[in-house]
Amino acid sequence: KAREVPEAIRKATEEAKKTMIRVPLRENRTLHHDGSGRWGAGKIMMRAAPPGTGVIAGGPMRAVLETLGVQDVVGKSTGSSNPYNMIRATFEALKVQSSPRQVASKRGKKVADLMGRRNDGASAPEAAPEAQEA
Repeated sequence: KAREVPEAIRKATEEAKKTMIRVPLRENRTLHHDGSGRWGAGKIMMRAAPPGTGVIAGGPMRAVLETLGVQDVVGKSTGSSNPYNMIRATFEALKVQSSPRQVASKRGKKVADLMGRRNDGASAPEAAPEAQEA
């Protein structure tokens, strides 16, 4: 907001730099996990998608995701279709995205421990008693 255009552009750029967020992407193409966001009456839902899906999302959400560099994602907006609310709801959903590395560091564990449990189905201490009984 300013009387002159160059001043308004400068102020808008400064505000944009202050409010930038970092969004982790899986394989540099999609989200790590599903997310939802809400701003006012605008609600959105985003889901990670397999390779080749493309960006399936409506208007303002599509613009944000394409600018971010996301290649495969499915998005749905419900509630208000006001573009300002949809963009802010999209940012709210993107703010809560976390990578396995971030989760592991918060929990004080290694990424392999987190991923190993999910893929094994049973952790090592649980599997040992079953082996002894057999």
